[in-house]
Amino acid sequence: MTVESTAARKPRRSAGTKSAASASTTGTKSAASRRAGAAAGKSPGATGGEPQLVQLLTPEGKRVKDATYDPYVADITPDELRGLYRDMVLSRRFDAEATSLQRQGELGLWASMLGQEAAQIGSGRATRDDDYVFPTYREHGVAWCRGVDPTNLLGMFRGVNNGGWDPNGNNFHLYTIVIGSQALHATGYAMGVTKDGADSAVIAYFGDGASSQGDVMEAFNFGAVYNAPVVFFCQNNQWAISEPTERQMRVPLYQRAQGFGFPGIRVDGNDVLACLAVTKWALERARNGEGPTLIEAFTYRMGAHTTSDDPTRYRGDDEREAWEAKDPILRLRTHLEAAHHADESFFAELEAESETLGKRVRDVVRAMPDPDHFAIFENVYADGHALVDEERAQFAAYQASFADAGEGK
Repeated sequence: MTVESTAARKPRRSAGTKSAASASTTGTKSAASRRAGAAAGKSPGATGGEPQLVQLLTPEGKRVKDATYDPYVADITPDELRGLYRDMVLSRRFDAEATSLQRQGELGLWASMLGQEAAQIGSGRATRDDDYVFPTYREHGVAWCRGVDPTNLLGMFRGVNNGGWDPNGNNFHLYTIVIGSQALHATGYAMGVTKDGADSAVIAYFGDGASSQGDVMEAFNFGAVYNAPVVFFCQNNQWAISEPTERQMRVPLYQRAQGFGFPGIRVDGNDVLACLAVTKWALERARNGEGPTLIEAFTYRMGAHTTSDDPTRYRGDDEREAWEAKDPILRLRTHLEAAHHADESFFAELEAESETLGKRVRDVVRAMPDPDHFAIFENVYADGHALVDEERAQFAAYQASFADAGEGK
């Protein structure tokens, strides 16, 4: 199982179109036994003891081989491995600061990515600059990889803007709150890429809960029929808010791709190297005209769905503790230390950088100005619209009434 450098963005020759993940049989196991299998990292209907996922780095930090995906990370350097580790640590620190800011009343809401850093950093670093990314609202690590200033992610959650960045500046679309709709946007964009004759690819992110949305199924179908250069990247964190995966699907999620005629792969979502390698492989297929791929990054949401959620009401501490032992950051750190690729000075410098990032995030958020009240009327139509003009005038009169009332006192 393989990964590639944090900085590497150039494509390699395709390793083929066949999925490396073997299809598991669907059995009649109880929900409890399925949950036990999931905690062990196996497909929910898998028979036998072999894991049904691509893995290059074990939870103990041991590097393992995979004939299909090793070529995509075989030449990764120690410096690039340290880069992947830095990406995960800093994105986790940013995420933790955002959670704290919400608890302090500085943000209205926050959707944490705690535990999903490997899936996001690995896949994000697999993209090229000319690829286009369509996120949901939890892809803070992917945004980091695309060069989006992390403080720009917070404006929407503070209520001072509608996104905070220019999507075309980093080929990273604005966060999508409507569950699953971005999969259709990504597929349509990918179809346009084909018509333009470009060799770039598109990647759409969504969760296991969103995979049950009709928009996602429709995106699968259009992507397959039009052979669109799109990668569907599902972060299966096993809980759609309070709903476990066994109540959403009867087969492993990656197998859904079979019904649409393109490959589906389950990868260890806590293994940053495997996520990097598999995503590189899938993006290369897309660029080579071989159509879509569904990647199921099997991971775990260690925190709440959002800061308005209490996960202790629907899942036990034993499950969370079992997955904390597979922490993606700890896994890579163990590997770096065992291979003598990083020393204490590296970790100390990174900790200092993390503190600096945390302070900057706090300072920027607290200094964000209130938005222009009339900004909501901008960019509704490309060339303006009479109805919008009328609504703007009505709103202006409404705002002015407060000033008039104040003068009358």
